[in-house]
Amino acid sequence: MSASITVTSLAFAWPDGTPVFEGLDAAFGPGRTGLVGVNGSGKSTLLKLIAGELAPADGTVRVAGEVGYLPQNVTLDTTLRVDEALGIAAQRAALHAIESGDVSEAHFETVGDDWDVEERALATLGELGLGHVELDRTIGEVSGGESVLLRLAALLLRRPDVLLLDEPTNNLDLYARRRLYAAVQSWPGVMIVVSHDRELLDLVDQIADLRSGTITWYGGNYAAYEEALEIEQEAAERMVRVAESDFRKQKRELADAQVKLARRKRYGQKMWDSKREPKIVMGARKRAAQESAGKHRIMHEEKLAEARERLDEAVEAVRDDDEIRVDLPYTAVPPGRTVLTLQDLGLRYGTRVKGGFELRGPERVALIGRNGAGKTTLLRTITGELAPESGEVRTHVPLRFLPQRLDVLDGELSVAENVARFAPGATNNRVRARLARFLFRGARADQKAATLSGGERFRAALAALMLADPAPQLLMLDEPTNNLDMASVRQLTTALESYEGALVVASHDLPFLESVGITRWLLLEEGELKEITPEAVGFSS
Repeated sequence: MSASITVTSLAFAWPDGTPVFEGLDAAFGPGRTGLVGVNGSGKSTLLKLIAGELAPADGTVRVAGEVGYLPQNVTLDTTLRVDEALGIAAQRAALHAIESGDVSEAHFETVGDDWDVEERALATLGELGLGHVELDRTIGEVSGGESVLLRLAALLLRRPDVLLLDEPTNNLDLYARRRLYAAVQSWPGVMIVVSHDRELLDLVDQIADLRSGTITWYGGNYAAYEEALEIEQEAAERMVRVAESDFRKQKRELADAQVKLARRKRYGQKMWDSKREPKIVMGARKRAAQESAGKHRIMHEEKLAEARERLDEAVEAVRDDDEIRVDLPYTAVPPGRTVLTLQDLGLRYGTRVKGGFELRGPERVALIGRNGAGKTTLLRTITGELAPESGEVRTHVPLRFLPQRLDVLDGELSVAENVARFAPGATNNRVRARLARFLFRGARADQKAATLSGGERFRAALAALMLADPAPQLLMLDEPTNNLDMASVRQLTTALESYEGALVVASHDLPFLESVGITRWLLLEEGELKEITPEAVGFSS
């Protein structure tokens, strides 16, 4: 039997009763499926249900074949040896014992038919760019990105029939991502991958769009999905216009009918008052008129109700893809003005920025490099969070920094209160008016930061920094697209279009960097900051 996943009438809710799925049906067969949807739609929850890490409240999940699952947050015991993390320590020990002359039956049982497990492990590590990682090293000696690849290597060595990947490229540098892309392309079984990484999603065979508790299927990769979605949305918007026109027409016809009925009523009353016909005739005519008027009114009200229902259905089919549009004139930096100066900078953990470096005017700088190269350390040193070991950092304009962990927000305060902390001189009305541009309208601005979804939390943190007083003329972002859905990435991109200051972004997300108009590329490698060309990164221009 070929590997497959079947989800039938699946229901799941959080302990507080909030429903995630109610009656979800889906089937996944051989091939690579990209599972997409907005933050909070239940993508990671569905993977956990398939992997057996969560139990459904109702319905069934049936998997034909062995499942391998790579969670979004990979945590490995730093004291483990690499072979233990790969799950081959016992087999290696048995093999080495047999090679040393110990022919105990237990060793042969441990090895089974997997005599080449060590060679396969080394080959798999090599394919993932981890050829330098020795099997006897400990996890504490490898970087965070390498630990993600080690976890993937462990899954590949198990040869599962079904592979579930949840945001696998988070925290991976450009080089590690390329290795993961190659592993995904060569996968022969069933794969479901949740990701915001466009390059990764362009490698899948189909897209499963999880929205409002149901899945809609689209053949092809993410680019094909976007094209199909655009056509769908254009059709949906046309249907809204048709439904709106019909609704207005039915309202007019109901109003006209009510005017005509009122005229008839006045005429009938006038005839009654003047007693021009026998009382019995006028009574019969009055009853017939009332009956006719009632039927007429009910008919028009029903038509209006049907038109309203069609309009509601048409509106529901149009996605809420609001974009952040905000005017930020006080962030402007004149061309040529010095924004940042670094001189012979020595950072913690041994990284150095030799010589001088200047950032001028509204430049947009991408900071790239391998995991562990020191990008976050450099940004935190520029902000003043870390003191330089040597040399000098000088910022010449107001600076704001958005770290990966988004800890600029106080979880106990509302969104509006958080923004007010950064702009103490702004009135409550002004704060709320500006927040509305960041899609926090009305009661949404009163939500506590701790209750926000990942995408909302990011948007609130971005609003707090960009609306700060004084306005930031140097904005630094550290891996801003990690854990953001595609809609949130688009919202971030449109917000940055309005920003007129200098921008420094540390990121491995090349499509995002290209979308925000990077003007300079800086590579932090082997303790040195080097300027490189777009071609060196992988762009044609």
